[in-house]
Amino acid sequence: MTITSTYPDVDIPDVGVYDYLFAGLRPDELIAVAIIDGERSLTYGELQAAVNAFAGALAALGVTPGDVVALHAPNGIGFAVAFHGILRAGATVTTVNALYSPHEIANQLRDSRASAYITISSLLPAALAGTEEAGLSTDAFIVLDAVEGYPSLTELLAAGEPAPQVDLDPKTHLAVLPYSSGTTGLPKGVMLTHTNLVANIAQCTPALKVSPDDAVIAVLPFFHIYGMNVLLNLTLRNRGTLVTLPKFDLVEFLTTIRDRRITYAFIAPPVAVALAKHPIVDSYDLSSLRVVVSGAAPLDETLGEALVQRLGIRLLQGFGMTELSPVSHVTPFDDPHVSVGSIGTAIPNIEFKIVDPDTGDEITWTPGEPSAPGEMLVRGPNVMQGYLGNPEATTSTIEPDGFLHTGDIVVVGPQGEAYVVDRLKELIKYKGYQVPPAELEAVLLTHPAIADAAVVAHPDEEAGELPRAFVVLQHGASLSAAEVIDYVADRVAPHKKVRIVDFIDTVPKSVSGKILRKDLKGRRRVAPSP
Repeated sequence: MTITSTYPDVDIPDVGVYDYLFAGLRPDELIAVAIIDGERSLTYGELQAAVNAFAGALAALGVTPGDVVALHAPNGIGFAVAFHGILRAGATVTTVNALYSPHEIANQLRDSRASAYITISSLLPAALAGTEEAGLSTDAFIVLDAVEGYPSLTELLAAGEPAPQVDLDPKTHLAVLPYSSGTTGLPKGVMLTHTNLVANIAQCTPALKVSPDDAVIAVLPFFHIYGMNVLLNLTLRNRGTLVTLPKFDLVEFLTTIRDRRITYAFIAPPVAVALAKHPIVDSYDLSSLRVVVSGAAPLDETLGEALVQRLGIRLLQGFGMTELSPVSHVTPFDDPHVSVGSIGTAIPNIEFKIVDPDTGDEITWTPGEPSAPGEMLVRGPNVMQGYLGNPEATTSTIEPDGFLHTGDIVVVGPQGEAYVVDRLKELIKYKGYQVPPAELEAVLLTHPAIADAAVVAHPDEEAGELPRAFVVLQHGASLSAAEVIDYVADRVAPHKKVRIVDFIDTVPKSVSGKILRKDLKGRRRVAPSP
């Protein structure tokens, strides 16, 4: 059966992201602070002017509507201006993970067909190596914080180029092209239109209730869809103040909440662990904090309750995917009786259902009673257009009637709230980051001493899950666990590193050759690795 949202539907304006966020700013909004980045800040009027100037500079550099521009930068004013400047110019943003290795950058550049690149000085070496491997010219390179030989943000804004006149269809024009592993496999470009992003901002607004009175701490990376659309764009649309941090450091995080009187925090479960358990938290005045929203990975109910008790905040948990722009469910803001261990109820304009993962038959839910477990499928205006250049993956993910397979096994609770109980997909969630086992297996198999390999998730209280590798050595070969870990670490982003290595005689596989990960996940470590 199809379960509909208990919220009334919201209107989805037929406009682009720029117009939805910045058009019609009132005089009082123009002077309100939009974003704080260390000692720098911009009002909404200043941010809008900077976005327009950056769009004009891009157009002067030859960026045209439909072009793909790679944005590789940490949270801050530069990211916000560049991101929205790209959209204002009619181009498409493909955000690059700040932790990516040159090889990973090259793969994304080739697949997305990016024609321009925006980064910062500290990320420039990896960016240059990745663009060289991908064959992308550095002529279309912008280094936001000024490196000799490359245009900077200050120079481009000072040029004063007028923003171009752009005519786009929000329903079909791609706004962003983030990369996700979907329910399985290697990263794929997720095609999200302006309407997809606008829709999810509109859908989340009544559920999350960010207001102009809120100071929102922005530590979740903007290059990730959660940080991009829920944190950055939703806050700007609702005229809150963003206080950005380039990375998570507990002391800096707590200091910022105290000094900036932060009222609203979007976090991932590893941050919740620190806030609930670390003794240093008691040393800071966090009384301004009123709402904490956890997403990107499941949050344990016991941990959530401990966080609520310690901080005295309203804790919400949400469910999302890059393919959903990203949110489909959030804990009801005004109903504290819904367990913080659930992912909440469907937000406006969302329908979902659960199906038997073996038969595909729909599972019935009776209000007031829990359902049987099943895979959750979601339909709404925020569902992606598909995976770039991958019709097979698109077809296997989106049904003809528009329902998208999440790959998560859920139980629907008595009030229509959902609980994630398992995952069909094989992704490992390390501190909220997606780590595809297939990608790590491919890296492992390039080692001449490794005959076969499998990677699974290993439970960890702090990180959520750790990548654990099972390695079969070539006959007569010798290799230590540390050497395996170092080999992979040299070739992937830090969050993708293998953390545990076990050596085995053979990788269990089905008759079709598929790795039987379930046979490995619960395997005890009976002896240290060689």
